[in-house]
Amino acid sequence: MKIVILAAILAVTSASVIKDDHTVIIGKDILTNVDIKTKEILCLKLLNYILQPTVYDDIREVAREWVLEENFDKYLKVDVVKKFIEHYKMDFLPRGEVFVHSNDRQMEQAVMVFRILYFAKDFDTFIRTACFLRERINGGMFVYAFTCAVFHREDCRGVVLPAPYEIYPYFFVDGHIINKAFMMKMTKAATDPVLFDYYGIKVTDKNLVVIDWRKGVRHVLSESDRMSYFTEDIDLNSYYYYLHMYYPYWMTDDVYGLNKERRGEVTMYSNQQLLARYRLERLAHDMCDIKMLNWNEPLVTGYWPKIRLHTGDEMPVRRNNILLVNKYNLKEKLFVDDIENIIRNGIFKGRIERRDGTIINLKKTEDFEYLARMLLGGLGIMNDDAKVVHVINLFRKILSYGTYNLEKYTYIPTALDMYTTCLRDPLFWMVMKRITENAVLFKKYLPRYTKEELSFDGVKVEHIVTDKLVTFMDEYDLDMTNALYLDETEMHKKKSDMTYVARMRRLNNQPFKVTIDVVSEKAVDSVVRLFIGPKYDCMGRLLNFNDKRLDMVEIDSFLYKLETGKNTIVRNSLEMHNVIGDRPWTQRFMDYTTDNTGTVDRVVDSYWYKQRLGFSHRLLLPLGRLGGLPLQLFVIVTPVRTGLVLPTIDMTIMKERHACRFSVCFDTMPLGFPFDREIDVTNFYNSNIKYIDILVYRKDMGLSNTVKNIDMSELVLKRDDLTYLDSDMFVRWSYKDVMMMSTDKMMRL
Repeated sequence: MKIVILAAILAVTSASVIKDDHTVIIGKDILTNVDIKTKEILCLKLLNYILQPTVYDDIREVAREWVLEENFDKYLKVDVVKKFIEHYKMDFLPRGEVFVHSNDRQMEQAVMVFRILYFAKDFDTFIRTACFLRERINGGMFVYAFTCAVFHREDCRGVVLPAPYEIYPYFFVDGHIINKAFMMKMTKAATDPVLFDYYGIKVTDKNLVVIDWRKGVRHVLSESDRMSYFTEDIDLNSYYYYLHMYYPYWMTDDVYGLNKERRGEVTMYSNQQLLARYRLERLAHDMCDIKMLNWNEPLVTGYWPKIRLHTGDEMPVRRNNILLVNKYNLKEKLFVDDIENIIRNGIFKGRIERRDGTIINLKKTEDFEYLARMLLGGLGIMNDDAKVVHVINLFRKILSYGTYNLEKYTYIPTALDMYTTCLRDPLFWMVMKRITENAVLFKKYLPRYTKEELSFDGVKVEHIVTDKLVTFMDEYDLDMTNALYLDETEMHKKKSDMTYVARMRRLNNQPFKVTIDVVSEKAVDSVVRLFIGPKYDCMGRLLNFNDKRLDMVEIDSFLYKLETGKNTIVRNSLEMHNVIGDRPWTQRFMDYTTDNTGTVDRVVDSYWYKQRLGFSHRLLLPLGRLGGLPLQLFVIVTPVRTGLVLPTIDMTIMKERHACRFSVCFDTMPLGFPFDREIDVTNFYNSNIKYIDILVYRKDMGLSNTVKNIDMSELVLKRDDLTYLDSDMFVRWSYKDVMMMSTDKMMRL
């Protein structure tokens, strides 16, 4: 009997539907030549309303009819299927529990699920296996393994999945917002204007419920909470989650081909760049650099996640001034000390000897790849079943402040435990700084770049100019419909009657252009790198390049064929390398796919579509100041260099996988060049290098665009009742007012 998969009843993540005349029929014969749109429809249905059994009859029918024991021949590795069956019958994470990324037991099971999906011989077997798993295993585990399989399967290249915050909004939306959405669903969006104003809710005539994120209690435990608009940004956290999906630490063998990519260096440099970007954001608030994690001192910085899980459990709050090491985590602390000593001693000695007697050399430039893999995951282990020493996970185990789990399946994660939430916690940045300091130490033992490596004969950067750099806080509506449960009537309709969105404030910047004039004596291929970095530190002191080299954020790198004479290079910020725009709502994307006018081709070929792992354009610049935040823009033009990395690295594979982070697909200079090593200033300043001072402004959206100059000498900033980033409300206070306020304060004291 044929199984009909009806695209007409597809309720996508944002609870939209597809027209009835669009159907996809899958018979029992193997599917061949399936187009991307069809694959996407099937994948989207599997991820829709992940907290409930699927609402689609066809998926349930496939799940009932597919028998793994009868289809061993449909998989490339039969032992993978047999192992999954054995463990599934004995012990697997129950449905309804929270799947935790740092839990060894749960991750081991998730890897089994991934392997059975990855080693399916064809897309037909893959999708049927996914239907089988969707109805049997934990929803969070399914999303993790399924997403990773889509990222790495050859026949899924180009398939776009819903954004992580649409699939499982609980990790991205504050608990009080989801609670209000449940309230609205229970009351059928009763139109009480007083209630709506009190909770910041709007209901449109298009069955859209908009809940203002800003209404409610502001949770503040430390000065780091001033950065929450950045650290809790949904696109930033999605970026880090997708970085893990591209290069999972447990993918340690050659089966997946990742050893042919610069996976260790890319992952390490991505983390270092996130730290540099975080420091720029702190600098915008006159906050100094974060301190490295110190086990011997109380942790001053607390954190309130504000996240309520679908089970009703709250992510634990970490209070200020706690002791990190206690009798419950002393064993893990000793293990971390041993691992760190082995690694740092290996860097000093230039080699690490493993238990099997093999030697890992840590002396040459190309050896950095081994070190990075060691710090961020397993190294040299021949299969997934081996135990991987994951340093960051060891840190997480120590820092799981106060959660003692008595039941083997129930684990209440902290913000640090999840790749989708760890950036929210200030403690994570302190941990990552400690991890990346090992990479910095390794680079200190490498020779400084010579004049020949830094220069480019016959090439001169003459002039750099940018548009006015302006940042602002804008609004964005996050579709959180998947956080709610369908009632019986909606289950029959296979969609929610209402679409629920959370309206948030987020950092954004106006698109800008960078124009670079380069003079070349001959036609030659070149690599152009653009960085932005601080000019002054948090105390207003001028920085030299050695002081700030680790704070330089690479915003663009690209190939450019220089012609003889003057070349004018114009780079639009929207088109910079590995930068993506907003991910559209799944609802809007599905509207495109059903358009017969050719819109789908535009979407399929768009840059963000191919680059799943892209950095949000909105976050290229730190929050500016009304008078301008002083930074510097640095440009270096170098010849294309190859052959400087491991012989196993294959640029072609990275291009095919659209894994071209930074300059890895067209140049083999170390990532971060020329700032990854200490700088010899006598060799640094050459004609192919130039930097200029820039100012990043902040635009107050509450002021009219026609107002150019305002006398602010007597204006005082007054915070509103929502958030200080929403609207800068200035009031003019006289000297008498200030004195009266000071007197009143003294009387209260």
